[in-house]
Amino acid sequence: MSVEEALPHLPRLRRYARLLTGDAARADDLVQDTLERAARKWLLWRPAAGAFVDAQDRAGSLRAWLLTLMHNLFLNQLRDRREHLYEEYAPEREQSHERAHEPHRQLQTRLDLEKALACLSPPAREVLLLVCVEELSYEQAALVLGVPVGTVMSRLSRARERLRMLMDGQATAAPLRVVK
Repeated sequence: MSVEEALPHLPRLRRYARLLTGDAARADDLVQDTLERAARKWLLWRPAAGAFVDAQDRAGSLRAWLLTLMHNLFLNQLRDRREHLYEEYAPEREQSHERAHEPHRQLQTRLDLEKALACLSPPAREVLLLVCVEELSYEQAALVLGVPVGTVMSRLSRARERLRMLMDGQATAAPLRVVK
């Protein structure tokens, strides 16, 4: 892995980190930690021999590896601080020029979506973000999360259904509980 290979993945890494942490500063720290770990362990990243035939497949493999590193670092940070994801998820509302001029309805939908995503369980939210936002294949998402492909598919199906119900007002957020 070279710096040139990692650069195209920075926007996706930052977006995923932002969605995981809900905080721009912590997201930047997580991206930096991920890239530092990738630089230290770059010899461990090797696309499977013969499985990747072009640069696009190689880039997808690198992206999946970087997202795996980020996911594991994030989980380690949660464990180290002994904080539960529900307590941590409080997304900032950025007031950008473009966002300030969005129609009220689109802004309300975006806020409702953020609130609904926060109501999903961490495993459901993670698989939904990886497959739907980061556009990873089921196989790549399974590698990132360290679970079988079937688990990714079932979590994704349940997450989509729960998100649809939350957005349609058919379900309410479950009360938060602290697990020690």
